[in-house]
Parts: sequence; C-alpha cells; structure tokens
Amino acid sequence: SAVDVHDNESVFALLGPDDVTGDEIPKAPEASYLSQNWPNPFNPATKIAFGLSAPWHVSLRIYDVSGRLVRELVNETRPAAHYEEIWDGRDGARRQVASGVYLYRLEAGSFTETRKMILLR
Repeated sequence: SAVDVHDNESVFALLGPDDVTGDEIPKAPEASYLSQNWPNPFNPATKIAFGLSAPWHVSLRIYDVSGRLVRELVNETRPAAHYEEIWDGRDGARRQVASGVYLYRLEAGSFTETRKMILLR
C-alpha cells in the first residue's frame, strides 16, 4: 500500500515483475515452424527464426546445394518457445563460404522443414 502526505492509505496491490515492466511472458507457438531467413539475399550474416510447440531435440543445419553439410547451428534439446539463430556465412571450421545458394534444415521431433537462402559476397 501507499500513504500520501495527508495520511491517506491505498489498498494493497499484488504486482509481479511482468506487471511492473509491462513485458508479457512470450508464449510457445501452437505449431512448430521454420521462417524464411532475413535478410535474403544476405551478406555477411542472416537470421533464422523458428518455433517449437513442445520440448524437442533440435537440429538446425546449413547445407550447400550438393547436400554437403556446411555447418550445424543447433544440436540440443530446447523447450517450447520462439528462437532466432544467426548464421555468419562461415562453415564448421569458421572459414567464410563462397557466394551461392544454401539450404537450411530444421528437425525437431516429427517436424522437418528445409528452406533456401542466398549468400552474396
């Protein structure tokens, strides 16, 4: 409660951290998804957003158009939520890759999706 200069006292208020900051607790998506990377085409980096509707072991990998693995961005179990990962245009050995078309693939439980992106150097 609060007391003003005239000794008027307010009623008690129950506030949680979200009530004070105004930030809402993000909710998990109703269905898992993989968004188109942004920006696309990109240089030097791009953002890949995805969401999990349930806790899953997640694999997010980058492939060249020949199907060779370029880099694994995520390989771990994550809770249901929205996520963003950044790919900096480098392979698993941290070398810059060439301009071209690349594929990114998300596997999480029974959900699997692949999308294309373009790196322009």
